[in-house]
Amino acid sequence: MTRPHDAIVEDQFGPRAAAYVQSAVHAAGEDLDALEAVLRELRPARALDLGAGGGHVAYRMALHAGAVVAVDLSAEMLAAVTATAKARGLANIETRAAPAERLPFEDAAFDLLACRFSAHHWRDWEAGLAEARRVLATGGAAIFIDAISPGSAALDTHLQAIELLRDASHVRDYDAGQWRSALIRAGFQPRASRTWRLRMDFPTWIARMRTPDLNRDAIRALQRAASAEVREHFAIEADGSFMLDTLMIEAGAT
Repeated sequence: MTRPHDAIVEDQFGPRAAAYVQSAVHAAGEDLDALEAVLRELRPARALDLGAGGGHVAYRMALHAGAVVAVDLSAEMLAAVTATAKARGLANIETRAAPAERLPFEDAAFDLLACRFSAHHWRDWEAGLAEARRVLATGGAAIFIDAISPGSAALDTHLQAIELLRDASHVRDYDAGQWRSALIRAGFQPRASRTWRLRMDFPTWIARMRTPDLNRDAIRALQRAASAEVREHFAIEADGSFMLDTLMIEAGAT
């Protein structure tokens, strides 16, 4: 029996909610600090964490926004966010379960939106960006953070292959140019952008998604067979750990 993509995403992430709340890669980082700097400056009245996962964006938002809504496809993820927010004394976070492509909010409901490490799971990326623009007030700010493709065909093929083997809900890591073009089509005006290289510890990266042994072995086989160009770009280590390209792009709602 085949399953819709949303069901695959929920199956992948629901049982791993606690792991994502506790994940060091997701709970901290230069990108999250840069996002908080924007939040501190803008101090939005109503902010949306789109694709909240473990809620790390929402927790930062709650320190600088009047009200925060964390949206995720997984009810189990959102339950973990609610529990963590309560434990941290963050009373201005509420949660809603919904796919990015069908947000249950009125037009212009938020004055700031942030989305971190979520968009590469969306079934319809362009529809998700269009919904993000719809619920953001004109003049509002959006910040998107995600893993990105390095661009060249060989590097892109390697990245997409290991991502899908590790996580069946993976759709695509887009490159920086694709991000800018898609944001413009959705009605955003891209502004500043920054990139980082993030080290993915292979044992932790695999354990977080409980990747089957067969898939783990296939990833290691691809890494061992990779060309010098691929090995050098991703800085593949002896245990399979590697460097991932990430992008933070700020955009205004036009």
